[in-house]
Amino acid sequence: MKKNKNKAQKAKKPHTLLISVKQNKELTALYFILRLVIIFIFVLNIIRGKYESAMTCGLTFILMLIPSFIDRSLHIELPSVLETFMILFVFSANILGEIGSFYEKIPFLDTILHTLNGFICAGVGFGLTDILNRSKKVKFNLSPIFVCLFSFCFSMTAGTVWEFFEFGVDTFLGKDMQKDTIVTTINSTLLSGNDTNAVTHISGIASTTVNGKDLGINGYLDIGLIDTMKDLMVNFVGAVVFNGLGFIYLKNRGKKASFLNNFIPKKAEDITEE
Repeated sequence: MKKNKNKAQKAKKPHTLLISVKQNKELTALYFILRLVIIFIFVLNIIRGKYESAMTCGLTFILMLIPSFIDRSLHIELPSVLETFMILFVFSANILGEIGSFYEKIPFLDTILHTLNGFICAGVGFGLTDILNRSKKVKFNLSPIFVCLFSFCFSMTAGTVWEFFEFGVDTFLGKDMQKDTIVTTINSTLLSGNDTNAVTHISGIASTTVNGKDLGINGYLDIGLIDTMKDLMVNFVGAVVFNGLGFIYLKNRGKKASFLNNFIPKKAEDITEE
C-alpha cells in the first residue's frame, strides 16, 4: 500500500510542476531570463580568465534554487511576490553588486538590499513560526508577540551571519565586501599613549598616509566597521517594520486581506483555509 502511495505521489509531481508553471508564468519567465543572464556572464568570465567572478555566478545560480527546494522538499508554499523578491535580491547582490560594481555606481544600493534582507528574513521567520503555531501535529503555541520576537531574532541572526561571511571573505580571500568608509573624526584610546582609558579625539582629518604614501583621500579610512554597523542597523529597521505589521496581521487574521500575505510562507492547507 505504501509503495503504491509513493508511486502515485511521484506520478503527480510533474503534473503539479506543470500547474505551478502555468499559474506563475511571470515568475517562471523571470527565473528563465535571470538564469540565462547568469550563464552568459559565467561563460564570459571563464573566457576572460576571471574565475572568481565565475564562482560568484555559480554561487548565485545555486542560491536561486533555494526557493524551489523549500517549495518541493519542505512542502512550504512561498508566495510569488516573496519568491520574486528573493531571486531579485540574490541577483542584485551578487551579479549587479559584486560583478557589475553597482555598489560603487549606486551608493545606496547596499543599504536598500540590507533593509530588504531584514524585511524578507523576518517574513520567512514569521511564516515558519506561524506554520508550527497552526500545526495540529506539533504542540507549539506562541502568542503574537512571541511570534514577532522569534521573527525579529531570525532576521537579525541571518543579517549577522551574512556579516560574518563578508568578514571571512575579506580576511581569508583578500576581498573588500565590507566596504571602506572615509571619516574625518576618530576617537581612540590606543593613540592616547598611556595605559589609562583616556580617549584621544582627532577631528578635521584631511588626509591619510600609509608607509609614507598619501592615499589621496580627504579623511581617515575606516575598513569595514561603519559599513557593517550600518548594514545591521538597516536590517534592524526592515525586521522591525515587518514585525510591527506582522503583529497587527496576527491580531486581525481572517478579518481582512493583508499585503503581508505576499511575504509569509505557508503550508498548502493553510492557504486553502484563508
